Order: sequence, then structure tokens, then C-alpha cells
Amino acid sequence: MDLAENYLSSSINEFKKLKKLCERALALIKPEDYFFQLDENSNSIAIIIRHLSGNMISRWTDFLVTDGEKLWRNRDEEFEQLFYTDIDDINERWEKGWNVLFSTLNSLKPNDLMRTVKIRNEDHSVIEAINRQLSHYGYHAGQIIYLAKHLAGNNWESLSIEKGKSKEFNDKKMGSNKTG
Repeated sequence: MDLAENYLSSSINEFKKLKKLCERALALIKPEDYFFQLDENSNSIAIIIRHLSGNMISRWTDFLVTDGEKLWRNRDEEFEQLFYTDIDDINERWEKGWNVLFSTLNSLKPNDLMRTVKIRNEDHSVIEAINRQLSHYGYHAGQIIYLAKHLAGNNWESLSIEKGKSKEFNDKKMGSNKTG
């Protein structure tokens, strides 16, 4: 596998990890929790998902040939309070956004990586565009997970290494192969 193939494969895996982490967190909360807002200036999980989906569909549709900020996208509406939707709608948006992203990423070829794409009329190499979205989605994944942890309360299950369990985890993963 050459560097370009490795980068594409690695990027897809990192996006899959973000999606899975969020879904594991979301499985620990009640459907009504998706709509909870800490205050009027904060976004609910549902709003964050609506924004992520809008971004994904805009950025990854016709990725190599059109600007990533589509004229049909209404970004501001993604952040409005939700009075007309339900958990099924939010879940459908979540899946649709990720499906567009993965469909596009899986269609890219190694020689596409240095092509130029536009996002808001700014030039980006495909690598830069992918990195930009990995960072953006990671930011929002953290918000979703943080809110889910707050809302799950005592029902929360760690998504990574539990507090106070690092040594145990490392011993299990590394055994006697520790170096450095």
C-alpha cells in the first residue's frame, strides 16, 4: 500500500471511529435527551446532528467538481431550535450525512489527493479538505459525547479507558512487550 492509499484508508477509518464513538454515546441516552439544551445559547445533540448532516451532504456531494458550500444549503437553519422533528428524523439525517461522506471517500483514488477542491471559494487540496472535515467532525463529536455523558448520568459507560484503569489497560494491551 502506498502513502496515498494509506492516507485514504486511514481517513476513512478515523471518520468511522468518530461515528462509532458518537453512536455508542447516543445509545446511553433517552430519545428526548437529543433535544436538551443547557441554555438558549447552546446546541442540543439534535441540532449538532442536523448541522453535521447538512455539512456532510454539502461538502461531500459532487466533492471534486463543485464548491463544498452548496447554494442550496441553509446552514443557519441547521442551528434553529427544533419544533418540527423527532428522533427518527434526526437519525435519518445522521445516516444520510455519513452515507454521503463514506460514498465519496470510498470513490476517491490516490491520484485525487492532490487535486484542488473549493470550500467557500477557497482552494484546498483534497488532503486539506479531508483534514478540515476530520477536525470539524471531531469537534462536534466531542460536543455530542460530552452532552450525552452529562445526560446519561450514572448510566454512562466509558467509551475509552476508564478513569484509574490506564495501567490495567496498558498491561492488557502491551503485556510484556513494553518499551521505552
